Amino acid sequence: MAEPVERPSIDPPGGPGGSLAGRLGVRGGLNNWQFTAVSAVAGLALAAGAVLAAGPWDSGQRKAEQDWAAARARTGGAHHVPGDPSGPAPAPSAPAVLAALGTTVQDAPAGATPDLRAVLDPLLKNDALGDRRAAVVIDTATGRRLYGKGADAPMTPASTVKIATTVAALSALGPDHRIPTTVRASADLRTVTLVGGGDPTLDKAALRTLAAGTARALKAGKVTSVRLRYDTSGYTGPSHHPIGPNENIAPMSALMLNEGRQDDSSSGPAPRSEDPAGDAARTFAALLDDAGITTGADPAAGRAAKTSRTVATHLSAPLSGLVERALTNSDNDIAEALARQTAVAAGEPADFDGGRRAVTAQLKKLRLPLTGVNIADGSGLNRKDKVTAALLAGLLARAADPGHPELRPVLTGLPVAGFSGTLSGRYTTKAGGTGFIRAKTGTLTGVNSLAGTVVDTRGRLLAFAFLASGTTAPSEAQAALDKLATALAAGER
Repeated sequence: MAEPVERPSIDPPGGPGGSLAGRLGVRGGLNNWQFTAVSAVAGLALAAGAVLAAGPWDSGQRKAEQDWAAARARTGGAHHVPGDPSGPAPAPSAPAVLAALGTTVQDAPAGATPDLRAVLDPLLKNDALGDRRAAVVIDTATGRRLYGKGADAPMTPASTVKIATTVAALSALGPDHRIPTTVRASADLRTVTLVGGGDPTLDKAALRTLAAGTARALKAGKVTSVRLRYDTSGYTGPSHHPIGPNENIAPMSALMLNEGRQDDSSSGPAPRSEDPAGDAARTFAALLDDAGITTGADPAAGRAAKTSRTVATHLSAPLSGLVERALTNSDNDIAEALARQTAVAAGEPADFDGGRRAVTAQLKKLRLPLTGVNIADGSGLNRKDKVTAALLAGLLARAADPGHPELRPVLTGLPVAGFSGTLSGRYTTKAGGTGFIRAKTGTLTGVNSLAGTVVDTRGRLLAFAFLASGTTAPSEAQAALDKLATALAAGER
């Protein structure tokens, strides 16, 4: 999802909005100063009154935040078109933007080692953070850890595990990868099969386009009546997440329509279909009929014949856009799909276990600290997930590394404090971090987390991770986490 300048959040993936970074001309990767400028400009946008509300919510998310999702709008991926000549000029330098906001910019003295203990230690003692808490802060420009408390203690991350999922997917597949949904026809054109590739964002408009393309191919062969099948063999294993049937996530299927939602919502908890593939196939059948192709009986599950040929293809938004949407809105369905796409790329079974192994293997290739880490799913709904603050902060620092431009959508997808996604309802008062903090939230009963980036008063981009377990008051825990991030934006005292 994009940062809110002139309300781009309502654009569909690949639509005219796009991310703030994209519209500022930041392409192929943000260096430290460019990303600083992007975050700072977000602060200017807030001053202009820009407001954005969105978000699928973590299991256990507080009711007040769910109310922010009342005016839901489908979120879109950013533009990722190389060399787009219509893009605006590059971002201004960070010092200029920060000065415009009335913030003092200081050059860090050579060799200086910031000591954040006096700032963060008292805030971490807040009882609202439960009986276990951990924190890590890294200077992304140098890779140096500036602060650590319980850094290597494995803890339940809730939805902040999506940072690991998206980093692994981008590393394995690249930001330009698109998930295909295809239609294959038998040699005699009498049997048509809708083949799911694992795109959870497939919508009715995409199916209509597939139906039109299929109808053209069939009519060219003088065929107007077919048998319709649908193929979900791209995924294996149990379809339900270990938490069971839940409004926060649909049964996993390689073929589904609008994340299996049974209402008109595009985000947030919603009643989910128990047969997402069948629903998608029946919708496709009706659209084929509209296009002049009769299907007769209800579509049946079945694989396309080896001798069949592709007659229509739909490609999802680029992986970069899916990653941004998954992080901004804490979209569980997309996150689990990305874990399975990573499994497919690694030659693993496309199921929960295969996704877990594939994501872990990608993180290992990136030489990230994995001692005590257990990646149990892609979304963070599974309480068996265990990560460390060191890993989460390290993932964000790696995404900021100029040597890994393929990971940049992880940074551009983080919600902006007071602006977008799961942070749109936070930092909305006199909080110093508004517009400067970008972070992934995490909320389960008794668990609260926040991991992201912040621009401090020196213009440095810091990566941070704060984890808390044993919390009893979600709103108070979230406020305590927000104070920690805001303290980083204010710098050392």
